[in-house]
Amino acid sequence: MSRNTYMFFVVFLLSGVTIDAQTNDEIPENKYFIGSTFFMLANLVDDPEPPAYYQLNGGYRITAKDVVSIELITWTYYEPLGVPFNKKKTASNYPGKVQSYGAGLAYKRFIWKEAFVQFHATAFHQDYLDKSGRKIQSGFQLFNTLRIGYQFQFFDNRVFLAPSIACTFWPVNTHLPSSFQIQENKWNGFFIGEPGLHFGINF
Repeated sequence: MSRNTYMFFVVFLLSGVTIDAQTNDEIPENKYFIGSTFFMLANLVDDPEPPAYYQLNGGYRITAKDVVSIELITWTYYEPLGVPFNKKKTASNYPGKVQSYGAGLAYKRFIWKEAFVQFHATAFHQDYLDKSGRKIQSGFQLFNTLRIGYQFQFFDNRVFLAPSIACTFWPVNTHLPSSFQIQENKWNGFFIGEPGLHFGINF
């Protein structure tokens, strides 16, 4: 995805926050929430390449339709993020792994009932490790997600479940070791069709 397209999404979504906050007087009863993603269940699988994925979200409902949140994420991955599902069995892994530690902002806009569009921008510090676990060098990644989904409410709107599908892209990805960059260059800097299953508690 080009930088101009990326900037268009950012300006469009952030301007929506300002406009609706001024015109929508409907304030939700439960303004705050904490949550995470069911992808963390992958940590329980016996896998020689464990994702070590952990995420914590905290959010605030500006109006009934506009939500902003902060996301803290850490995880480990072993292959370029742009490898599509149908190529994962044949794609080559990095000669090691990447450990990422990040914090991000997200804006969710409900567009019809509980259907929503959400944009995430996460800044990651990345450590590149060789196969022996020794750190080679560190870099920075700006990881973005454009997500479409539907939010289901349970227990008098105290608990929610939000399945979604997303397009991810990372316009900034710096200081990869040359051996990692060789594998990275084989694939696009985006991924289409990433599933999501987030959950949270309102209060």
